[in-house]
Amino acid sequence: MAEHEHVRVAVIGSGFGGLGAAVRLRREGITDFVVLERASSVGGTWRDNSYPGCACDVPSHLYSFSFAPNPDWPRTFSGQEHIRAYLEHVADVFRLRPHIRFDAEVERMAWDPERLRWDIETAAGRLSADVVVSATGPLSDPRIPEIPGLDSFPGKVFHSARWDHDYDLTGKRVAMVGTGASAIQIVPAIQPKVGRLTLFQRTPPWVMPRMDRAISGAERWLHKQLPFTTQARRGLLWGIRELQVQAFTKRPDELGFVERLAKRNMARAVEDPALRAKLTPDYRIGCKRILLSSEYYPALTRPNVDVVASGLREIRGNTLVAADGSEAEADAIVFGTGFRVTDMPIAERVVGADGRTLAESWKGGMEALRGASAAGFPNWMTIIGPNTGLGNSSMILMIESQLNYMADYLRQLDVLGGRAALDARPSAVHAWNRRVQDRMTRTVWNTGGCTSWYLDANGRNTTIWPGTTGEFRRATWRVDLAEYEILRAPAARETAATTVPATPDAADRGERPGVTA
Repeated sequence: MAEHEHVRVAVIGSGFGGLGAAVRLRREGITDFVVLERASSVGGTWRDNSYPGCACDVPSHLYSFSFAPNPDWPRTFSGQEHIRAYLEHVADVFRLRPHIRFDAEVERMAWDPERLRWDIETAAGRLSADVVVSATGPLSDPRIPEIPGLDSFPGKVFHSARWDHDYDLTGKRVAMVGTGASAIQIVPAIQPKVGRLTLFQRTPPWVMPRMDRAISGAERWLHKQLPFTTQARRGLLWGIRELQVQAFTKRPDELGFVERLAKRNMARAVEDPALRAKLTPDYRIGCKRILLSSEYYPALTRPNVDVVASGLREIRGNTLVAADGSEAEADAIVFGTGFRVTDMPIAERVVGADGRTLAESWKGGMEALRGASAAGFPNWMTIIGPNTGLGNSSMILMIESQLNYMADYLRQLDVLGGRAALDARPSAVHAWNRRVQDRMTRTVWNTGGCTSWYLDANGRNTTIWPGTTGEFRRATWRVDLAEYEILRAPAARETAATTVPATPDAADRGERPGVTA
């Protein structure tokens, strides 16, 4: 990276959000941009999560970009290797690699109010940018709980998102901590080879069958020859999930029927009533993400598997002690304990206009205008920001909506001309967040009786979108300048004043000069 390189747009991350932003920039005719990636390859969470059995729980044709359909998906629910290959393909087809700076983790970035730009320090050097698009993703930094004795555990320890492929689990006593989306894929994948598998389950998940199958050669041929069939398949998958949203957001009681189906699914696989009791949730289905697996329950019934219906309390040498006092011996501990979602590390590295970090600004809870713009952080946008997550559909739909917003944001800057920046008005951010939180009160995520990673330390749901993807698409189709303050660089404003007659409504448009030191 050239010293003091300046670009119009800097994108952080090369997962779905980052690559999608890069493609959209090129399609908008913008080529003066870089993608800053902390690793040595693209892929984001689908590069980092390579654990045994890793796959997506959203159908393949919906979990891909609308502008880059893949007629050759091998399975209805594709595995990690296929999704990562798809992202590599996107990087190649859209000629993104010249823009990507690998091994360039962002260490700090600060807003310069005089030059109206972001000064960025990375592991590969420094640069500046007029606009920053943060696409680090909420599932990028693993969270391992603080457990007494963990540091002195003599065996192997790793998180599911940092799988150690050099460590052979064959014949080992393995403890799996957590029962989330990763764990229910890992357990059946490693159960046949380990000597003993102990699953520490703090809260049982609701699990439905995963109707996965190979996509036939005839189907793939049809999709290649008649591209509209791929679009139709995607549209059908989207429509079904849009119809399901009402039950999650407005009428959670309707999910009782789905609970009965989930219990029947469990009963078919688990005959032991004591084990079934351990695995039966006591909260409304949908409060936590509904997990999909046809192998999880059968794996738990195998002779070499123990389910401990209690969280891990402490570790004494090779002995793991649960909160209920039960003990298990282990040679290796695998944590499937999620990620830093509501306290993302990148927020600690972003310094805004008033000298505060984004983490400090979000101390009371994350909030961003239309899930994209934070007050006090001009020309900074985030992809998959606060309250843009989904509980039942594809995040690619939300990402593409935010890319529409990003594109119009840049168009508005072009229309303004000169050195300009947009800073979300605090009143607009609070009004948007208030509407979102008001809608959240009756959703299953808030009323379902569970504690999930959707909630922050204050108990607020700052992650999920309480509506349909169509609603979000309409809400992010255009940038409303009334929701932003227009900043002008001091020098540019003075120059403009000598050549352009003053307009009496400048203040009404929200224009103000940048703050000088």
